Amino acid sequence: MTNVPSKVSIIVPVYNVENYLAKCLDSLINQTHQNIEILVVNDGSKDNSEQIIQNYAQKYPEKIKPFVKENGGLSDARNFGIDRVTGDYIGFVDSDDYVTPTMFEEMVNLAEKHYSKMVVCNIQKVDQNGNVTQKLTQIPNMPEKIDLNKNFSVFSDLSYFACNKLFKKELFNGKRFKKGAHFEDIQLIPQLLLECKTIAQTQNFHYQYLERTDSITKTHTEKGLDILKAVEEVEMAFEQSRYSGKRKELKNFQIFEGVYSFLAYLAFVKDEKLFYEMSSKLGLFMKKRNIKIKDILKYSRFDKNYLLSLPLKKKIFYLLFFAGQKRLIRKLV
Repeated sequence: MTNVPSKVSIIVPVYNVENYLAKCLDSLINQTHQNIEILVVNDGSKDNSEQIIQNYAQKYPEKIKPFVKENGGLSDARNFGIDRVTGDYIGFVDSDDYVTPTMFEEMVNLAEKHYSKMVVCNIQKVDQNGNVTQKLTQIPNMPEKIDLNKNFSVFSDLSYFACNKLFKKELFNGKRFKKGAHFEDIQLIPQLLLECKTIAQTQNFHYQYLERTDSITKTHTEKGLDILKAVEEVEMAFEQSRYSGKRKELKNFQIFEGVYSFLAYLAFVKDEKLFYEMSSKLGLFMKKRNIKIKDILKYSRFDKNYLLSLPLKKKIFYLLFFAGQKRLIRKLV
């Protein structure tokens, strides 16, 4: 009797990506891991995306599962897919990105080799010609299998993208992305990590994140406050987890995902009144958690000072922000 490989369900939310969707779906159809289902969720697209989905569904009926729903946003489309998966593992791929042919084969193998409910791979940013513009290494200097009890620094160091990870389906029991919230990955993925005893990783750059030249410039608004709300939700899950005694790592998570992520967003808020209102909210967030400026300045990620590793303009912005140099900050951003 032959062993059937574990089934992977890949959820692809689609919204107005007619120029990129075929490349994304081709990269999934051509996976070396053949026992897959690709749930393509059309989240109310108004372009030609639906026709492309139907063409692929007709050509690859054994793999492509097409769905159409009213527009509800990324979280809603992902949750729609999670509710309909039949696989042992779940992966997420954004519809303007693509992946290497061996991504899901290697990640399933690692999950089963190390009994891990979460597997992480590296990301590289690519331009529209396929040229690599930036390599994003996720967990350097650590083994393939990571025992979280011994290496819990991963909790505060990891970038919480959903798309470069493979999840055991059971992690989503009672858990979903928060509908209508921005920064939904920061809100949910750390909570899933807290359910794991081990995670596994590959240093291969399987996930190709497309930097689009035609995307509409994002408006930075008060929605950035969702970052702080996401951290608050993770804190509640943390207190109920097996890792609740690891306070240093919680504080580092608050600094990295709360303070630094929020500042990265805040730097692009153009409305001056809103900028200072949001700055004030960050001040309250830090005060409530007893996060001092010195804690932030000396925060290290993967044993390197995080501030020193930032590009010069970001570094100056952060230093001016901490120093309270309001006029200079406005000139910089």
